[in-house]
This record gives sequence, C-alpha cells and structure tokens, in this order.
Amino acid sequence: MDIFTTMKISASALKAQRVRMNAISSNLANIETTRTPDGGPYRKREVVFQSSTDGFARALDNQMHDAVQGVKVAQVQASTLPPRMVYDPSHPDADENGQVAMPNISLVEETADMMSASRAYETNVTVVKSAKRMALKALEIGK
Repeated sequence: MDIFTTMKISASALKAQRVRMNAISSNLANIETTRTPDGGPYRKREVVFQSSTDGFARALDNQMHDAVQGVKVAQVQASTLPPRMVYDPSHPDADENGQVAMPNISLVEETADMMSASRAYETNVTVVKSAKRMALKALEIGK
C-alpha cells in the first residue's frame, strides 16, 4: 500500500467521524426538545458507517483489492426508539395524563460517543501526519 492510499483511507475516516460528531452535537443540543416541525419530540440522530473501496485499491494488486477499504457514511437516520415519557403536568406539551414525550437521549451515552469519535478523529490525524513524515523521509533518501 502506498502512502497516498493510507492518507485517503484516513481522510475518509476523518470525514465520517466529523459527521458522527455533528450528529452527536445535534443530539446533545436537542436533549430537551419536546416539539419539532415534524411533530413530537426530537428523535436522536444515529450515523451508520459502511466500508468503502472508492478508488483506494486502484494501484494495488488484484489480490489486495478487497483488503483495502475506507469508510463512508451510509446514512444518518432518526432513532426508532420510542420517546421517554416524563410526568410533568405543568409542561405546555403535557398530555391529559400529565405525561410529556421527551427525546430518548442519554447524556452519558452521547458524551461517551463524543469522546470515542474524538479519539478516532485524533487517531486518524496522527496516521496522516505519520504518512506525511514517511513521505518526507523517503524524499530525503533520494537526495
């Protein structure tokens, strides 16, 4: 595998983790949103990743073609989990029983997911920097 393929794979992961962090940020920002334009409470956004071979294996032997893969965002979907029901009869969106449909978002889970996405992003930045250093060292050998 050449250095540029390594950079392309890490770049695809950086893009995917950026989308994931944006979805998590949106979830955290709307953790108390009980009314949306679509009606009902905000629904948690979930990012679905998919492996991708978009041009990564062009320069490789046919044997390696299936082994080299990047990542892409297949879709950002709304959670299918039902809303969390909270008793608050004074809330303007409470039903006749005093129950309010709240987004089914856990602050702890979202924080852990954000930390995981951040670490994955940092790791891929490190990979790109290492590939860059290797390319520069290879150029120095040719001097």
